[in-house]
Amino acid sequence: MTPGNRRSGRARRVAAAVPAVALVVGGCGLAGSPAATNTSYTGTDTTPPPGSTTEEQAYERTIAQVLPSIVQITTRGGLGSGVVYDTAGHILTNAHVVGKSKTFEVTLATGGRPRKANLVASYPLGDLAVIRVTDRSGLTPARFGDSTKLRVGQIVLAMGNPLGLSGSVTNGIVSALGRTVTEPQGGGSPGATITNAIQTSAAINPGNSGGALTSLGGEVIGIPTLAAINPDLGGGAAPGIGFAIPSSTAKDVAEQIIKYGRVTNTRRAALGIRVNTVVGPDGQPVGVGVAQVDPNSGSAKAGIRPGDIILSVNGKPTPTAAALSEVLAGLTPGSTAGVELLHPDGKTTTVNVTLGILSGS
Repeated sequence: MTPGNRRSGRARRVAAAVPAVALVVGGCGLAGSPAATNTSYTGTDTTPPPGSTTEEQAYERTIAQVLPSIVQITTRGGLGSGVVYDTAGHILTNAHVVGKSKTFEVTLATGGRPRKANLVASYPLGDLAVIRVTDRSGLTPARFGDSTKLRVGQIVLAMGNPLGLSGSVTNGIVSALGRTVTEPQGGGSPGATITNAIQTSAAINPGNSGGALTSLGGEVIGIPTLAAINPDLGGGAAPGIGFAIPSSTAKDVAEQIIKYGRVTNTRRAALGIRVNTVVGPDGQPVGVGVAQVDPNSGSAKAGIRPGDIILSVNGKPTPTAAALSEVLAGLTPGSTAGVELLHPDGKTTTVNVTLGILSGS
């Protein structure tokens, strides 16, 4: 979304791997991407294209292939980006881009009049959504790659509409894989926890949300969603730290929404409880308070009750609800987790809970 129409993004910690960095949905301006040099082609594709090509030529070819699949999505609250998913008119984007809107205007990167579009479904828990344009003429579906084959150091391009500048491209590398990051909640942001996020140095600016992170093979391998801010610098940009939802996750969610009209299988573990963060006398979070327990959940069977405070799961501290979500995001439905509890009487116990599946709604 554009800066004038978006929340400021309250400070939230990334997973323990990046403890001092907060996030802003859709990104704040990030600096410094590697300059192009005349080196051999790299991409998710393991087979180089016919003939020798410079990196600059690979950039040009990739942009020519992918940019026609990038769209600008305009809502009453601002704008973001999207990726043409198929010839039926489906556009994949972020849930925080669509917000609470049901109708949109979509403009192709190649130009032309804005097209009307309607919401198919939004999946706030994973910050993904699918909309559908009524005029499907001339659409160019993107080619989605296998994000599980990404390598750290691989060159990537971020394409979208930062600051309303349609069809913009930035470059960088895959900085890290397998991150778990939690969005700041509020002001339209669903506060989603994103698992297996791709960390990239490609600049992700406001308006880039929902666009494409692509390999030099012309494949979409991620959906740019978050950028980092440095709370120690007054909320200024943390150069070269952005995050994208992996294409494997995005495709799975898109296919479920297109087929069923909603996400039927989140593939996320859940305790089957409703919680809130408990703050101690010093104003610091101390754990996650259990407000409600679903009667047939693994938590109910393990003896967890309203009023209990969850201190850790499998030995990992859970001082906040966001921290609990991040820990659960790394676990598998059907597995057993050790949950450390502080009871209202002051006693602590650890119970084993069989994890359920997080609801998609």
